[in-house]
Amino acid sequence: MAPTIGIAVDHRRRNRSLESLQENVNRLKAYKASLVLFPRPNRKPKAGEANAADIKAVEQLTGTIMPIRKEAPALQKVAITAEMKSASAYGTLRMARMNKRMAGIRKKRTEDAAAAEKDAA
Repeated sequence: MAPTIGIAVDHRRRNRSLESLQENVNRLKAYKASLVLFPRPNRKPKAGEANAADIKAVEQLTGTIMPIRKEAPALQKVAITAEMKSASAYGTLRMARMNKRMAGIRKKRTEDAAAAEKDAA
């Protein structure tokens, strides 16, 4: 229905965030609620279109109709501790990458050691 009432639709776009999807849905619902659809000439109004009384009561709006308002995230101030100062972000990241990469090898080693211990017993 969106292209028929003048809303641009990009079919390639994907919502990767549930929050932005809900924001867009709410904005579209609010827009649709305030929208007045005029019937095409020489026709009776169909379902969802305005009747003659509604058409006379409508005023033309100009400018930015529904501006997008982004709420700024609340920042939390935290005191820097000696532990934070001494920690190395680079070292922590490298250790996490190495642990992820070595997980399968370590698992195989423990299984082999358990199997060897079982055979020896």
